[in-house]
Amino acid sequence: MDLKLFATVFTTVFIAELGDKTQLATLLYATEVTNPKLTVFLAAAGALILTSAIGVLAGTAVGRYLAPEILSRIAGVGFIAIGLWTLLRA
Repeated sequence: MDLKLFATVFTTVFIAELGDKTQLATLLYATEVTNPKLTVFLAAAGALILTSAIGVLAGTAVGRYLAPEILSRIAGVGFIAIGLWTLLRA
């Protein structure tokens, strides 16, 4: 296992997930007194694992046809577009 790659991916995803809709939804489920916390944790963790697996599979498939540099540019433009859209809606 490439520990440097592991640390980079872990840190990037961890920072990206802090305070996002996923974390807020999990927080809301956990605040309900009657919801077992382990169930909330396992369900949220399972969902994140599944979405990550889909991301890896999709990235592998797309990576066969597009160079990483092009994918980075497309992702950057996408993030900028979402940011602008969010600002214009506010």
